[in-house]
Formats: sequence, structure tokens, C-alpha cells
Amino acid sequence: MSIELWTGCRAATMQAGAGASYGLVEDAAIAVEAGRIAWIGGRNELPAALRDRVTQRHDCGGALVTPGLIDCHTHLVYGGDRAHEFELRLGGASYEDIARAGGGIASTVKATRAASEAELRAQSLPRLRALMGDGVTTVEIKSGYGLSLEQEAKCLRVARSLGDEPVDVRTTFLGAHALPPEFAGRADDYIEEVLRMLPALHQQGLVDAVDAFCERIAFSTAQTERVFEAARRLGLPVKLHAEQLSDSGGAQLAARYGALSCDHLEWLSEEGAAAMAQAGSAAVLLPGAFYFLRDTRVPPVDLLRKHAVPIAVSTDCNPGSSPCTSLLLMLNMACTLFRLTPQEALAGVTRNAALALGLKDRGVLAPGLRADFVLWNVQQPAQLSYAMGFNPHRQTVFEGRPL
Repeated sequence: MSIELWTGCRAATMQAGAGASYGLVEDAAIAVEAGRIAWIGGRNELPAALRDRVTQRHDCGGALVTPGLIDCHTHLVYGGDRAHEFELRLGGASYEDIARAGGGIASTVKATRAASEAELRAQSLPRLRALMGDGVTTVEIKSGYGLSLEQEAKCLRVARSLGDEPVDVRTTFLGAHALPPEFAGRADDYIEEVLRMLPALHQQGLVDAVDAFCERIAFSTAQTERVFEAARRLGLPVKLHAEQLSDSGGAQLAARYGALSCDHLEWLSEEGAAAMAQAGSAAVLLPGAFYFLRDTRVPPVDLLRKHAVPIAVSTDCNPGSSPCTSLLLMLNMACTLFRLTPQEALAGVTRNAALALGLKDRGVLAPGLRADFVLWNVQQPAQLSYAMGFNPHRQTVFEGRPL
């Protein structure tokens, strides 16, 4: 089979334990075969057997090359916006105040239910394309704004349809996101409804993972555990919105179920971090929500480092707490707000973001993995975290195809 060869670049492979910072390979060559990386290394070290099979060459012109970026936590499919609530918060209302008054997630549920499938796709596609313009090649999209079988299915179908773009979409069922108005005051009854939705949505092929919002304004650990039990019976991995507003013990619960990730984590305890480390769960930090809600409690990054919990970073793209479609901006915020190093931040949107989605075929540049990579008009990887409002994206290669 023929080989396409990419040369004239510095490659930040992001391989763990690769020695050099960022796993950098100088004067690199990347050999691509059938959508996979066949070989990567110094250009002068390319094996003759591969060199003889090269049918097409690409000159990267001195670009920095990284793995394709992975946005591992988004709520990208939704109707309407919540700009009015932004004004209310600036006037002193808290996120919880707005939610308890019928705003927040409930207002987005109303707008999402009112939108047709075509309208939802039309509203969501520009958000997806903005992420793709930042070098994103894999994106997770959660449901959770339909909150009924029919409406959750609609949102997940739209999410799946967005995979027609040159990006890999992973779908997560977040039925346990909030109480719909028809179940006001009846959280246990709604969890029963979630347990009925999940098998039906799974049977339709719409669910890659299951998430829940475990928090005092959402669902208890006991209610969340019922959802996790249902996911386990179906063989589906779980994730959790955990410890965003309080320490509910959600991280420990998620760890008991081998969660792919726990997300937010501003109130994470040492017990929670140790449980995550034992389970191999990634910590997904969401600096956009921290910034937008003007939070003051920073996730315990030193605790995550102490327990060697993999740290991922994501946009949390959603209308209420992080209306952001720039993963590059999240790199900067993760460094400035949470004090991640630029290397940790870049690992957070590549290698560790792949872990947060349970994907072993991407996130680093290595033989046998997907040929998803990005060419950048910079020389140093730290420049991707350094600049605000500047996009040095030159080109994306998706499954070996130049876009």
C-alpha cells in the first residue's frame, strides 16, 4: 500500500515518557498509510522500505505538528442562548439562584424542545466548525437539554449527524442533567424515566457513554448510582459532572464504577483524587465555566499531580456557563487560571483528553494510531497556550486526509 510522507516540521508527539519536552522530534517525518501513522521520527531516519513506497510528499514548511486536538466535554447541541442570564449574573444573581428560579438548564431545555432537528443542526454546526478551526479532530457531545426520550433522541441524532463533518463525534447520554418541568419536585420519578430512556437510546446506537450531574442542584449520589448501574448493565462507560459546587463524594462514586472521567472538580477532596487515581479516571478541568461564572475556588491541581491523575482540559461548550468554541483559549485559561504548565495543558487536549473518552487510538503521534494531526504556524508548543485570541492553525489532517 502507498505511503504519504509529511516532512519539514517539528513534531510534538505528546508521547508520555518520551524524554524530550512534549516528545519533540526535530526535522521530523510522518509516514501515513491507510489513515494511520505508519512511522514517525527524524527525517533522515526514515526506513528505506517505507521511503521506496512513498507516492505523495507534503512539505510542512517548518510548521509545528501536534496530534489533532480533542474536546472531551461539550454540550454543543442546544437551542437558543442565555445572554439574559449573563446580565442577571453580572447584576449579582448566582448560577444557583437562576437555576432555582426556572432559568439555567431549564430555559435551554425549553428552547431545545421547541427546535426541530434541522434547526438544532443549523444552530450547532457553526459551533462545531469553530472548534474544528482550532484544530479539533475529535469532539464529545452530550445530550441533556431534551430530558425526555423523544427529545434526547433528537439531540443525540443531531450530534451523530455532525459527524458527517471531517471530525469524529462521540456522544454521551446526559439524561440526568436536570429535572424537566413536568417532573418538578419528583427527582426519583425522573430517574426512573432516565432508566427507561437509556436502553432505548442505546438500542438506537446513539450512546457511546453515560454522564450525570451529581450536585445539590441536580441529582444525589444515590440517584446517580442508579444511572451508573443501568449503564454498567448495558456495558456503557460512565463519566460524571462532579464536585463543581460542593464536595458530594461524586468522584469516589464514579471511581467505583471505573469512570472514564470526573469533570469540573473545584471541590475535589484528597479521598476523591486518590479514588480517581486508583480507578484510572481522568480529571477534566473546565476553565471556561470557572471564568464565566466568576468562580473563586480553583480545582486542586497540586492534589491531582500528587496522585498522578491524568489532567484533561475542555471547553465545556454550553449556553449557560461556558459559551466558548475555542479550545486554544482554554489552553491559555488552564495555564493562567489553574496554573497548569503549557505542557500539561497541551497534554490535556491531546493525550489525556483521549483517555477521558476511553480512546486509545489517538491523542499522541505514534505508529499504528490515527493520522489525526495539526500543522501550526508556530515554532514552540508553548506558543499554543501563550497567545489569547490568536489562532495559528495552518492545516488539519484527519485520518490521513489533508483538509
